[in-house]
This record gives sequence, structure tokens and C-alpha cells, in this order.
Amino acid sequence: MPVGVIVDALAVVIGGVVGALVGKALKKDFIDNMNLVLGCCSMCMGVSTIVLMEHMPAVVFAIILGTGIGLAIHFGQLINKGGLAMQKGISRFVKTSSEVPQAEFQATLVTCITLFCASGTGIYGSIIAGMSSDHSVLIAKAILDLFTAVVFACTLGMVTAVVAVPQFIVFFILFLLAAPIYNGLDLGTNTYIINDFKACGGFIMLATGFRMCKIKMFPVADMIPAMVLIFPISIFWNNCVTPAVNALAGMVH
Repeated sequence: MPVGVIVDALAVVIGGVVGALVGKALKKDFIDNMNLVLGCCSMCMGVSTIVLMEHMPAVVFAIILGTGIGLAIHFGQLINKGGLAMQKGISRFVKTSSEVPQAEFQATLVTCITLFCASGTGIYGSIIAGMSSDHSVLIAKAILDLFTAVVFACTLGMVTAVVAVPQFIVFFILFLLAAPIYNGLDLGTNTYIINDFKACGGFIMLATGFRMCKIKMFPVADMIPAMVLIFPISIFWNNCVTPAVNALAGMVH
């Protein structure tokens, strides 16, 4: 039973609905300051997973290569178009925010989708829940997502709640694939893979936090392919590059 996946999705729905309903009653200073705090939380969660990485060059290479691929195929723009399509669909039934400039709306929507659907914590939590029935990671994420959805909904309106649909689909698929991934990569023994994976997600969460705080608009959506590339790169680095470097170092000494 994907308890954590369901709880996290419900948190986004509830937060999105509440934010859309009471958003106009909240002062701009309150929303801006809460956004800073939530961005700080995202950055801290990212840092806490980055320090777990075991192969720094592999993680850095995956981030750079993955982002390059994302930019080349305009992955961020595809996510943006998908988000705007959701916004248009829901606007037929519920009035969405029209006071926000289009550029700010799109930038906020991309940040929202990336944070809820592609965070390292959510992906890792879904896999862990499927492997060991430990839903604590996703439930912890749900607490952050609840309040984050309220803040996003003040800008995006009811479309924030709809983001829970692709979030649930992505996390549920990962939940179902957890056992094959665990057994196929032998993660019980090769713990370095999951640590490098979590670190890779941490970079994306850190970049997302910068976007939420409006410090720097990192292309977080385009960084998502790195979450897939880190698996083969980490394995290759551990099995090929590290032994070769150690052998070379032994020859030099």
C-alpha cells in the first residue's frame, strides 16, 4: 500500500485548495517571507543529502551532463507547456489567478512542478517505500509540501492542487518499480548507488530552493535527466574509474 505516496499527494491537494481560497487574504509580505523560509528548507534538505555522496566526480558529471541534455531537448519547456496545459484545463472549471504577470506565473509553475514531482527526496522516498514499506521520508516531505502548496497557490491558484496528479503518477510508478530496481542494482550491497542518487537529487533541491527564494533562477527542470544518468555513471565510476585510479596511484608509489 503506497501510504506515503497518497499522503504526499493529498498534502499538495489540501495545500493547493487552501492557498487558492485564502491566498487573497494573505499579505504579500507574509507570502514572500514564507516563500523564503520554505526555500531555505528545500536548500537545507538538499545539502543534507548532498553530503552523503560517495563519488563526487560522478555526481558532478551526472548533473552537468544531465542538465546539458535537458537544455538540448528543451525538457524544461516541455514541463512548462504541460503545466500551462493543466492551468488552461482547470481554468474551465475554476477561476485561476490572472493578476500575476505571465512570465512570473510560468517560472513559478515550473518551480512548483519540479519541487513536487521531481525532488530527490520524493523520488528516493518512493523507492524506499516500495522496497521496505518505510514511508517516513514521504510523510516528512508531505509536511513541507503542504505549506509549500499553500504559498504556491497564492500565486498559481487552484492549478497547484492539480500538480498532485502527475506527482502521484510519478511516485506511484517508482513505488511499483522499487523492488526490481533494488534487486537489479543490488542496492542492499551497493549502497553507494543510492547515496550518489540522493546527492544528485540534493543538487536539484538546492537549486529549487534558490528559485523559490528568487536568488537565482536555476534551470531545475532541465536538471531532472541527471536523476536517471546518475545510476550508470555512479556504477561505472565505482567499478572502472576508481580501481583504475587506485592501480595507477599504486604504480606511481
